[in-house]
Amino acid sequence: MAEAIVNAQMGDAWQAYSAGTQPAGYVHPNALRALAEIGIEHHGRSKSADEFRNAPFDLVVTVCDDAAENCPVWLGQGKRVHLSFPDPAKATGAEEEVMQVFRRVRDDIAQKIPALFQEWATQNQE
Repeated sequence: MAEAIVNAQMGDAWQAYSAGTQPAGYVHPNALRALAEIGIEHHGRSKSADEFRNAPFDLVVTVCDDAAENCPVWLGQGKRVHLSFPDPAKATGAEEEVMQVFRRVRDDIAQKIPALFQEWATQNQE
């Protein structure tokens, strides 16, 4: 969801690429549904972080608690920052309860990542 939100709402200043330490092989349907609810139609794919080891990133943001544990050192370019969000794909309960978790994570991402980018841009102005 982070990739889609950043590219939809901040695409004039930032380009986001999402990847996982253990990618599922698909974008979760509830993530697509949660994004569609805020007007974002995402056509991304599931990717491994290994695809981006040599990419010239300025900033690498890990977003799941699992990534903090499984990816403590970013060996590629760019400063690494971790923002903790629960993995909504691990949510359990009735369908609407699970969707509420996806919505909360989506909204949290939409608030915290732009704030982080603004702070980073301010600190790195030349």
